[in-house]
Amino acid sequence: MSGLMEQIASGIEAKPQRIMLYGVHGVGKSTWASLAPKPIFIQTEDGLGGIDCDKFPLATEFADIIAALSELYSNENRYQTIVIDSLDWLEALIWKEVCKKHNVKNIEDIGYAKGYTFAIDYWRQVLDGLTALRALKGTMTIFLAHAGIERFENPATESYDRYVPKLHKKASAVVQEWCDEVLFATYLVHTKSTKEGFDKKRSQGIGTGERTLYTAERPSHVAKNRLNLPYELGMAWDVLAEYIPTAPKAKPRAKK
Repeated sequence: MSGLMEQIASGIEAKPQRIMLYGVHGVGKSTWASLAPKPIFIQTEDGLGGIDCDKFPLATEFADIIAALSELYSNENRYQTIVIDSLDWLEALIWKEVCKKHNVKNIEDIGYAKGYTFAIDYWRQVLDGLTALRALKGTMTIFLAHAGIERFENPATESYDRYVPKLHKKASAVVQEWCDEVLFATYLVHTKSTKEGFDKKRSQGIGTGERTLYTAERPSHVAKNRLNLPYELGMAWDVLAEYIPTAPKAKPRAKK
């Protein structure tokens, strides 16, 4: 008993962050992640051609993801951030692997929606690999995902639509629980109402292209953070880095 008592720790232990950034199409998620400290991309979709970053070859099988994580674990490397771009395309590779194992063409062909439950085992392999890298190498994780819209059945109110990561609900819940931060990226939009007669109004969306990150949940979107962040942040890596104890500021890339 005395030995266990001697292992009691106190105070705050800063560890590398585990971040999910999801957002609307074209908002600049990959560019944002490329400015994190010394990133390496594990790409599941072919969208990095115009971004100056280090990246593994495009993954076409789930085994490619595990191989990339194994390489980072087994070898000396200079990387401080692992970026998986994107989760929804990784999910497609996981479903493909589930179908292969159970000899079906579509994950829906596995009865009683069990295919999505089987997929969780593969998600946990990815999360376990990233957890091991975090412990051994001190790497930060950034997950990128597209945004989808789901109908939320709130027992306290009427149902309403909200933005969520574009993943199956089971997978999304597991990944969000693992992450320290879930951030929603979008364009700022304001509405303007005009009268049209007969007591009718027409609402028009107005935007300037300004981007923002939302860090806490609201009826319109899913989000969370463990850094006591302001509800709204400018969409620049250095803005978030100010709040991360373990994140050095990334140096600007030299222009070619």
